[in-house]
Amino acid sequence: MRGGRVAAGLGALLLVAGCGNQARSDGGPVPARLCVPGTLDAQGSSAQRNAMDLWRADYQRSCPGATVNYDPSGSGTGIRAFLAGTIDLVGTDSPLKAMEQAQADARCSGGKAVSLPMVVGPVAVAYRLGGVAELRLSPATLAKVFGGAIRRWDDPAIRADNPGVALPPTRVRAVHRQDSSGTTETFTSFLTARAGPDWPFGSGRDWRAPDGTGAAGSERVASAVHHTEGAIGYLELSYARPRGLAVAAVRTGADRFVVPSGEAAVRSVQVPSSGLAVRVDPTPTDPAAYPIVLITSEVVCDRGRSADKTALMKGFLGYAASEDGQRSIARQGYGALPEELRIRVRAAVDGLG
Repeated sequence: MRGGRVAAGLGALLLVAGCGNQARSDGGPVPARLCVPGTLDAQGSSAQRNAMDLWRADYQRSCPGATVNYDPSGSGTGIRAFLAGTIDLVGTDSPLKAMEQAQADARCSGGKAVSLPMVVGPVAVAYRLGGVAELRLSPATLAKVFGGAIRRWDDPAIRADNPGVALPPTRVRAVHRQDSSGTTETFTSFLTARAGPDWPFGSGRDWRAPDGTGAAGSERVASAVHHTEGAIGYLELSYARPRGLAVAAVRTGADRFVVPSGEAAVRSVQVPSSGLAVRVDPTPTDPAAYPIVLITSEVVCDRGRSADKTALMKGFLGYAASEDGQRSIARQGYGALPEELRIRVRAAVDGLG
C-alpha cells in the first residue's frame, strides 16, 4: 500500500511538472488543453474586431497567464506590420498580393506565411433616413450612390428599387473607408462584378471614387452613419447592430432582395474541394443568400517561432476555429465557417510548428 501511495505521489508530481508550461482553465469556454501562458500580438481587419474581442475575452478569462492583444488598424496597416515583423498575426479581409506573400514568406524564418480563413462577415449597407425603416438597393443603384451619380434619396433609381415607399428629397451622404481596408476591397469587388459600367472605379483596399466622406475604421463609419441624416455606408454587420442602424436589402443573382445576416452570408461562401482558398459568389442563385461577404483570414508563419509562442498561437487559434468559438461569433451576426472548411482550418492550426 505504501508503495502504491509513493507511486501515486510521483505520478502527481510528474503531471504537475508536465503542465508547468500551460495556463490553467478557470472554467471558461476554452478547454484546459488549449490554455497556454504568454503574450500574442495581432492587428489588422477592423471588420473582425468584434469577433476577435469575443475570442480574446473567452481565452483570457479561461486561461489566466495568457494575453492576446488585437489592434483593429485595418487590413492594409496590419499587413505592413506583419511584414515588418512587429506582430505575430495579422487578420486581413483582403488576400495577400503576390509580392506581399513573397515578403511574408521571407519574414517567416524557416517557413512560409499561411492564411487561415476564420471569420465570415456580411458587409452591410447601413443608412440613416428618417421615416424609411426598410430599403432595397440593386447593385447598379449602390454603385451610383457611392460613385456620386445619385445625389438625393428620392432619385428615380432608388424609387424604382422601392416601389410604394415615400422617399424624402434628403441629400445622400455616402461614407467610405479612408484607410486601406479589406472591407473596401470586398465592397468594391462586389460593385465591379455586379454593377458593370455604373461602377468604373475598379476594386481594391483603397477607395478610388471621387465622392463621399472618408472615415478611418469600421467603428468611425458606423458612427458617421449613426449621427448623419441621409448617410449611407458599408461596414461589417456586427457594427450596425449595437447602434440599431437600419440596413438595406441587396438584390442578388436570384433577383431577390436579401437583408444581411450571418446565415445568409455563409450561403454565398464557396468551399473548394481541397485546401483553404475559399471564395465568395457575388451572384448567388440561392434565394436566401446575401451577396456582399468578406472572409477574414489570420495570416501566420507556419514555422520559425519559439516553442512557447507556437503553443500559444495554436491554443488561441484552435479555440477560434473550434465549434464553440465559431458558434460564439455567430451570435454577434457573423457567419460560422462551413463545417468542412472549419475542420480543415483546425487541422492547419494543429499543424503549425
